[in-house]
Amino acid sequence: MPIPIVNSIASWFLKKRFHQIELFLKYPNEVQNELLLSLLEIAKNTQIGKEYDFASIKNYKTFTERVPIKNYDGWQDIIERSRIGENNLFWPTPIKWFAKSSGTTRAKSKFIPVSQESLEDCHYAASKDLLCMYLNNNENSQLFTGKSLRLGGSKELYKENGTSFGDLSAILIDNMPFWAEFSSTPSSKVSLMSDWEYKMQAIVNETINENVTSLAGVPSWMLVLLNNVLETTGKESLNEVWPNLEVYFHGGVSFTPYVNQYKNLLPKKDFKYYEIYNASEGFFAIQDQNNSNELLLMLDYGIFYEFIPMETYETPEEYAISLSEVELNKNYAIIITTNAGLWRYKIGDTIRFTSLSPYRIKISGRTKHHINVFGEELIIENAEEALKKVCKRTKAEIKDFTAAPVFMEGKEKGAHEWLIEFKKLPKDIDYFNELFDNALKALNSDYEAKRYNNLTLNKPKINIARENLFYDWLKLNNKLGGQHKIPRLSNSRKYLEELLLLNT
Repeated sequence: MPIPIVNSIASWFLKKRFHQIELFLKYPNEVQNELLLSLLEIAKNTQIGKEYDFASIKNYKTFTERVPIKNYDGWQDIIERSRIGENNLFWPTPIKWFAKSSGTTRAKSKFIPVSQESLEDCHYAASKDLLCMYLNNNENSQLFTGKSLRLGGSKELYKENGTSFGDLSAILIDNMPFWAEFSSTPSSKVSLMSDWEYKMQAIVNETINENVTSLAGVPSWMLVLLNNVLETTGKESLNEVWPNLEVYFHGGVSFTPYVNQYKNLLPKKDFKYYEIYNASEGFFAIQDQNNSNELLLMLDYGIFYEFIPMETYETPEEYAISLSEVELNKNYAIIITTNAGLWRYKIGDTIRFTSLSPYRIKISGRTKHHINVFGEELIIENAEEALKKVCKRTKAEIKDFTAAPVFMEGKEKGAHEWLIEFKKLPKDIDYFNELFDNALKALNSDYEAKRYNNLTLNKPKINIARENLFYDWLKLNNKLGGQHKIPRLSNSRKYLEELLLLNT
């Protein structure tokens, strides 16, 4: 299809969709309230709907009083019943797919329901919106002259009792509309390979001769792929391999630790980076402006949002608020109610609002991935921002890191112990540590208070990881590829101790 025609079609979709986006930008709270009542009406005759009498819920207040907030452990039993073929439990249409992701306290793995409605009205709708926003901001884009290189963690789908489960990307590829398959590389056959290391080389071989105009995938794994591309082709930069490459759509993990490495691989000055925020449970937010790290919360994807202020999270005082009640720059845990039948579900992510008109957010971390053993409330966002600043000062580059507490023993103070794999080591690790400690103090007043005169915390302890340590740990735990992530911060020393044992 000639490119002007493709651009004309895209432009028509863009204009049509922008009228709908303008609606939730102008009336965000009304759109969300209407959505909640619609979800309740649709599911009123399900088992959950009857249990909580959805039919008589007419407002948000009654909804909060009647329906409890739960994490995956609270949903596991009814989801297992759905997986063996029971219908109409929490959503009226049959759930055929379950996105498998890493587990919880009770469950080795989570199986997140994916309905036909969430596929169409959330995941695929978001993919189109992402292109709409990008094209709207970049009218001279040549995106459709080539293909998008997508890197999913997809393994094959496993079928059981008439339902299927697997990585979310496998479900998306399996149900992909023809237009997405036509404009993507590698082929579905290669994308669905199960052996990650074999698949990596197969992707390189299949894509290096394509006209790739965009990249899409998780930053940590995309970096591995792109370095393999340069190694295979013998080129200095990716611009030599794919001269028309113009944008990287990324999500899944924070981009902050990887920024400089990508800029080295993609030196083109006008190259664009667009962030997305999606998960097995749904697609939540999209970067809607060039050169911005704020994400527009998408309010019409069949997801109703609530937020728990993190100072109350999992305390007796825990409470949730609606979108209309949120405040700027406050840390919140996200609660979702979805068109796949999740009701008041804790997804485990934390965000901050950077704008209330429209509602824009930044992802600040995970509810479980923080260090708060000594009242320091260190979150991933603090850690990554501090490391970014210090790397810039010391000209160091980081591949991966994790951290855990050093617990107090006798009269010995506590501390944070870090394990960092550098791509480029700083000249002086002690100076690096001093700058890092100061950067954390500047970013986090609780940490600063605990470090004051070594009152509670001693200065950080930094261990240098050997090359490929984190990759080897992921491989050992069968977690190569896709959405698998290094646990950045933890209140427990479990991950750190496992990694230190391998660090020889």
